[in-house]
Amino acid sequence: MKIAAIDIGSNAIRLLIEEVRFQGNGYYVEKVSLTRVPLRLGDEVFTKGKLSKAKIGQLVKTMKAFWYLMDVHNVEIFRACATSAMREATNRKQIIEKVFQEANVKIEILTGDEEAALIFENYFNQSLPKKGNYLYIDVGGGSTELTIIKQGVKIKSKSFEVGTVRMLSGALDKNIWTKIKRWIETGVNASEKAISIGTGGNINTLFKLEGKKTGALMAASELDRWLEVLESKTNEERIFEFKLKPDRADVIVPACIIYQRIMAYAASSQMMVPKIGLGDGIILDIFQKWESKQTLKHRPR
Repeated sequence: MKIAAIDIGSNAIRLLIEEVRFQGNGYYVEKVSLTRVPLRLGDEVFTKGKLSKAKIGQLVKTMKAFWYLMDVHNVEIFRACATSAMREATNRKQIIEKVFQEANVKIEILTGDEEAALIFENYFNQSLPKKGNYLYIDVGGGSTELTIIKQGVKIKSKSFEVGTVRMLSGALDKNIWTKIKRWIETGVNASEKAISIGTGGNINTLFKLEGKKTGALMAASELDRWLEVLESKTNEERIFEFKLKPDRADVIVPACIIYQRIMAYAASSQMMVPKIGLGDGIILDIFQKWESKQTLKHRPR
């Protein structure tokens, strides 16, 4: 069966299509298609508080295109979830109604906690060694989700309004770093030697630039070095020298700063970089509901 997830983020909108293949008493998941459109909704929301008519029109067109792509791929079930920018848009209700009427896509707005849980639950349950202390860091365009895990137990999690597009827009709360530092320090201390777990498109890019292979750890010192290198370049130089997409070349620097600061607050010297994202979490959640006979009724026709 084919399942799709639409991730409506502050920087980009993604359509992930995966196929669940059954084998004996088990199953495995195979990626079919990933489509990414850099609409950058956060540019308007974080500075003006809402989306303009033009940006809403682009969003509707994107959702229509995604609908047809799902139809072509014979997707059986899908779910569309929006995060930080849509959470904060004052005209979000009108946007949701317009998208549903014109593109037949029902958008759900996730809370920060729901977003963090969907992204991380699969990796936490299946891949994370139970012995050890971890700080999970997911950096998006509008928010960063943090989770502290100790000896296989999730201690606490919180979503903070600090993200790459938000930083570029100059829309950060002046006290946000103090809030993050205090929150981390109440849950992690230097003696625990917590390993960070980083997710998001930017850390995946940095991991690739460093030439790391799957399963390797990225050192905080390597992150520091890349921040120094990238900050010394213009956007055009980053695109040309490191083959970055234009909408990645500007956000990768604030992303690097966010990861760097949070790791420093936790006295964490190493980071695991699993290739997981919100889309993967949404698809896992859909499949689990399907397994328990709670299938979502969002099927293209």
